[in-house]
Amino acid sequence: MRLITPWLTTLLVVLSLAACTGNAPFQTTAIPASTQPETPPLETQSPAGISPTEAPEGVSQTENAPAPDETDIPQNPTPTRKPANTLYRLSAELNYGLHLLAVEEQIEFTNNINEAIPDLLLVVEPTRYPSVFSLKDLTWGDGTPVDTYRQEIGQISIPLKKPIAPGESISLLLTYELNLPSPDPSFYGRPVPFGYTAAQTNLVDWYPFLPPYLPGRGWWFNQAGPFGEQLVYDSVDFEVEIRLLDERDDLVVAASSLPKVDGEWLKYQYPSARNFAWSVSHQYSVATRQIGSVTVKAYTFPVHASAGEAALQATAEALTLYNRLFGDYPRELLSVIEADFLDGMEYDWLYFLSKGFYNLYSGTPGEYLIAIAAHETAHQWWYAQVGNDQAIEPWLDEALCTFSERLYYEHIHPEALEWWQQYRVDYWEPKG
Repeated sequence: MRLITPWLTTLLVVLSLAACTGNAPFQTTAIPASTQPETPPLETQSPAGISPTEAPEGVSQTENAPAPDETDIPQNPTPTRKPANTLYRLSAELNYGLHLLAVEEQIEFTNNINEAIPDLLLVVEPTRYPSVFSLKDLTWGDGTPVDTYRQEIGQISIPLKKPIAPGESISLLLTYELNLPSPDPSFYGRPVPFGYTAAQTNLVDWYPFLPPYLPGRGWWFNQAGPFGEQLVYDSVDFEVEIRLLDERDDLVVAASSLPKVDGEWLKYQYPSARNFAWSVSHQYSVATRQIGSVTVKAYTFPVHASAGEAALQATAEALTLYNRLFGDYPRELLSVIEADFLDGMEYDWLYFLSKGFYNLYSGTPGEYLIAIAAHETAHQWWYAQVGNDQAIEPWLDEALCTFSERLYYEHIHPEALEWWQQYRVDYWEPKG
């Protein structure tokens, strides 16, 4: 049995480095909703036609990634996931050229805790941008209007005339539109995945959702801070259908699961997940890699074909390694999407990797493209499977993912381990 003292020493260091890609530490002081920054009004661009495509011509099929050295790697069983107590049915129609999304949403919630729940709290992230979220209709499952609710930045709260008793269920129907933003990340001081650019449209945290409910405390909700992540996600089931309204044939849809095509609709069944994210672009090229039963997909802008292949390879290597270290990845798909925004950002079954890392890639393992690919892949365990409060307990996702980078370099690219130590740890001059 190999001594792991260096691992433990490094772990103590990385537990203090809780930013997603090491750009800045997270501030846990919450900002009141009334002081949240807002983006200036945006002009609508001229329309363009679209039609849905999952994989364009020229999809490359590459060989399986080599398995890492199994020495000292425990063989763990597949992790179990308890059944979800919430179901989201989402029907979304996107006009890509006009940046408009129309949504019908049904939420089926069952109270599986041992106390009555007196109200409902919906997290509504699109309300953080001015003139983006427009609620058209809000009713109970039987069609009765919800006559009392309060909408604030980041949330909608609904008092209940009768609390939801343990074991009881409740249904909520929402109809709304999103006039998608194109926010300036420098205005917010953080990565801004939601919205559109000239290269892509990203739909992340795009629907109202229920956070976890804690007995004796209530709905688990944090207001956003100046930077860093603050959301807490329950494990829920999704049934999602997506239709693109414009008439063009060069769009590629990347989503949190694989679709079934039903005419103009892409339909997704997505069980026991933290969230459902998707991205659309007229520029994506798609490459795939098969790791056992898991399909790894890379969605890349054509100018970065070589870097896109490297990101795919690193993701496949990290997935193979973490399967052995942490337990099997319990999904059929993992996607890495080149992002037209700053930094990396994780979601269940997929993650975004900034085009800045692709721009800087020069073909060696000692680079941020590779390190952050390993980091974001690790989020499929540390956050997607082991859920946590990203604001108050970032050591349970960000720090463990940074430590997972170290494991990746130890097992896959030991020749670049010194680089990793210098740029991901020593650069910050940790003390204590």
